[in-house]
Amino acid sequence: LMSRPRIHALIPAAGVGARFGGTVLKQYLPLCGKPVLAHAIHAVNLYPEISGITVVLNAQDHMFQELIGTPGSGLETVSGGATRAESVMNGLRHIRQNHPQTQWVLVHDAARPCLSRTCLEELLREGLASDDGAILAIPVQDSLKTSDKSGFISGSVSRDGLWAAQTPQLFPLERLNSALEDMLKSGEIPTDEASAMQSIGARPRLVMGSTANIKITWPDDMAIAEAWLRQNGADTE
Repeated sequence: LMSRPRIHALIPAAGVGARFGGTVLKQYLPLCGKPVLAHAIHAVNLYPEISGITVVLNAQDHMFQELIGTPGSGLETVSGGATRAESVMNGLRHIRQNHPQTQWVLVHDAARPCLSRTCLEELLREGLASDDGAILAIPVQDSLKTSDKSGFISGSVSRDGLWAAQTPQLFPLERLNSALEDMLKSGEIPTDEASAMQSIGARPRLVMGSTANIKITWPDDMAIAEAWLRQNGADTE
């Protein structure tokens, strides 16, 4: 029998959520009695394959200890950098130093509280069977428009073959680490971990995500997430 692959989850939560507005960071907004981030942690923590979770925090973050602390073993924290890519790098450095047996890293957004067990299982199944890992994504359904500087439509974009990337994203740890390192050295900023993998020629697999797996970005998203969590029996307090 093959031994279980060692997977460590990494949750970058050092962002300041510029688009959302408001004074409380969006990952700490209360959702069904718990912060958004607590739901994101809980979603990846449900899975026995995941041997540990590292959360990357802003150096000035005082909310995490207060609101989330360390609920049970396996939750570690590390300080982030100026960009998401640097925060992920810090997290990877921590995992490599403290958990050298780790083969795979599962990166999940702090602001995605509605990850279903089904989606995560499918991602792990397909991702571990693929050399370059995998990401959750959904085919783009909406008509895509480009705009001019004044906010009028300037064109349309074909949706054929277009997917909206989600998280989690699952990659071999060492390869993601060197891909991010190379990109940062050359001054490029990847939009997500998959784009760093693409930069070294990797072709991660697309695994069907869910429209419910939203990233809290706009104020209305909170109501949508709350409805999903209630419907799916979130452990509310």
